[in-house]
Amino acid sequence: KAAAWSYAPLSPGRMAPKEEKAAAEEKEEKKKTKFLKNGKVVILLHGRFAGRKAVVVKTQDDGTHDRAYGHCIVAGIDKYPLKIVKKMSQKKVAKRSRIRPFVKVVNYNHIMPTRYSLEVDLKHIVNQETVSRPEARPNARKEVKKVFEDKYQTSLKTNKNKWFFQKLRF
Repeated sequence: KAAAWSYAPLSPGRMAPKEEKAAAEEKEEKKKTKFLKNGKVVILLHGRFAGRKAVVVKTQDDGTHDRAYGHCIVAGIDKYPLKIVKKMSQKKVAKRSRIRPFVKVVNYNHIMPTRYSLEVDLKHIVNQETVSRPEARPNARKEVKKVFEDKYQTSLKTNKNKWFFQKLRF
């Protein structure tokens, strides 16, 4: 004989296990706070730019059709400016203040967020189209370089955001 069994009737106010799990996941999803916002300073952990600081330009939490994972577009510093001393000439200061930037799409697993933010508007310079087209990248890097170098000059005078422009020592 085959034993026929069925679910026991649920007590009032209780859901079926599958529905309960779905409701818990939905509640958890609502609770998640979005901490990777535009302007957040992150440190890259993998690849060519590992250990370099970058600024989040745009986030894609759910991914896209070609990248099915959470990722973000970042603009960062590949070569940091060198130390400047008071007795250096203007020409030498200008040369040592140069920055080499990079623009990249990075998986969330490969970045470490910091408590710092940088008020830089790069949305009009770096976007999904710019990153996906190789011929548009050099122009975007040049624009980012100008913005970062201007920000660096102001940070020298005001001592704000100084940490972002210093090489990470570890």
